[in-house]
Amino acid sequence: MYDEPYRWVEAVGNRRQYLDDQFRQGSPLVAISYADGIILLTTSHGTPKLYEIYDRIGLGGMGHPADLEKLRFAILDMAHTEGFQRSPGDVTGSRLIKYGLAPAIKQAFEEIYKAPYITKLVLAELGNLPNQDNFFTVDYDGTFEEHHEVAVLGATPIIQDTMRAYLKKHITPTVVALQTVLDIAVRTWALGALSQNQYHENAESSSSESKETDSSNDSFSEEQILEHLQNGLKDKTLECGVLERQAPGSSKYRTLSQQEIYSLLPLLKQATN
Repeated sequence: MYDEPYRWVEAVGNRRQYLDDQFRQGSPLVAISYADGIILLTTSHGTPKLYEIYDRIGLGGMGHPADLEKLRFAILDMAHTEGFQRSPGDVTGSRLIKYGLAPAIKQAFEEIYKAPYITKLVLAELGNLPNQDNFFTVDYDGTFEEHHEVAVLGATPIIQDTMRAYLKKHITPTVVALQTVLDIAVRTWALGALSQNQYHENAESSSSESKETDSSNDSFSEEQILEHLQNGLKDKTLECGVLERQAPGSSKYRTLSQQEIYSLLPLLKQATN
């Protein structure tokens, strides 16, 4: 009887290790606030990972496609129920995270006799002004954080810190054009993907205690980032969604087509050919 709490803690620890391993080769995700709206960017092998949730709210994730779809439907249902029973103004990112996504993910993670959600999520909420944009990240254990200006998902916290540092260095209040912010987003994605590749290599050759420390010391030049774009997108589909502040109507979300992405960044078209 006395060892039951220990067994639960041990099971949770094993579950964390299992889930961490699942994200090693996942696609990083980048979300950036800029003058005209919010951009979300990731890659996939055909199954979408970016979604519209409500008029001014978008969702993106990394992880198992079936789990992403299950959570997407749950949050969609909550958002539209809130909008119908209360008002569209009551549908906020904070409510959806605190009373919807985070508790459901936490419960699934802690019920050790059931499968957890293999997901990490970003919810982006468009404000009337750039300083009113909000981002919420939710980890696989239900832990959530609120962010401003940028949000990222990666395999480990250190990789996410590396991506955020790169964004903070390149994003300024003067960034207005979609072309500019798309270029920064895709380079940040490539940096995250390179860091994850390095982490994966270290995981195969070193102990769990040293592998993340090793990967955190790696720095990649702009030439390496561009080279990875040349190679890393050949077997992937680049996904990009935007929440446009000045878009007509109540719905502000739209997906950029591949043709539009290539027209904004011709280098990407060359990389995928």
